[in-house]
Amino acid sequence: MKKLLLLLLALSLIISAAACAQPTEGQTPAPENPVIRLSTTTSVNDAGLLPYLQPHFEKATGYTLEITSAGTGAAIEKGRTGDADCLLVHAKASEEEFIAEGFSEERIPFMYNFFVIIGPADDPAGVKGAASASEAFKLIADTSSQFISRGDDSGTHKAELKIWDAAGIDPDGQDWYIAAGQGMGLSINMASEKQAYILTDKATYLAHELKDSLDLLMEESDELKNTYSMLAVSPDKWPDTNLAGSKAFIEWMTSDQASALIAEFGKEEYGQALFYVS
Repeated sequence: MKKLLLLLLALSLIISAAACAQPTEGQTPAPENPVIRLSTTTSVNDAGLLPYLQPHFEKATGYTLEITSAGTGAAIEKGRTGDADCLLVHAKASEEEFIAEGFSEERIPFMYNFFVIIGPADDPAGVKGAASASEAFKLIADTSSQFISRGDDSGTHKAELKIWDAAGIDPDGQDWYIAAGQGMGLSINMASEKQAYILTDKATYLAHELKDSLDLLMEESDELKNTYSMLAVSPDKWPDTNLAGSKAFIEWMTSDQASALIAEFGKEEYGQALFYVS
């Protein structure tokens, strides 16, 4: 009889433990591999968008995001070396090259904002009167006005070089052209210190503590559109990549819930949205 009671007690404990392990109604089941290594560009992180979205994503899916941010070139490289499961970046040509090399199957464009040209309030180059970004860059070169380049192979740096090319100008080696080799925030610090022109994404500019020291001189031209995409790293290259987690992140980031959150981000603090859903 004693053995039977002990057996029944053990069985009861096993059933209780199994019941506790099951998700309650409305609770998301724990993923098999709960950690997603997200490699992203500094702009979405420094502007505060990812820290704002992260708790909503984790609550909705049961996943945990491990976020590293760098210039787009360095962010994409983490996918090549197997140190990221998913990328969130903004350099279309580099993304397409990543896919062509077999590291991902597709890019998912999902939101955009605009690069802006900021600079000293007295605007010695006359950028504010330019009809396009390439014309503004030509005015900067013609007046030998100081210009700070990120110079770090980031998405912003690549966009800047594309505009110089459209203007028919090679700024390398010019005394007025300064390559910072830094992220967006530190590059804006340098532009503020030197009262120089710089290309930045609008979100980082509005969120920057020194934004009042530099004026917003040009925005929202066709040359300044800045598209963000996501790419899941392929298990064909890195078998241990968390593909299920990457797909869950991409699915949530393109959901109605995420779209609504992105559309509202920045309105309370800056009176305008900082990113727009594609």
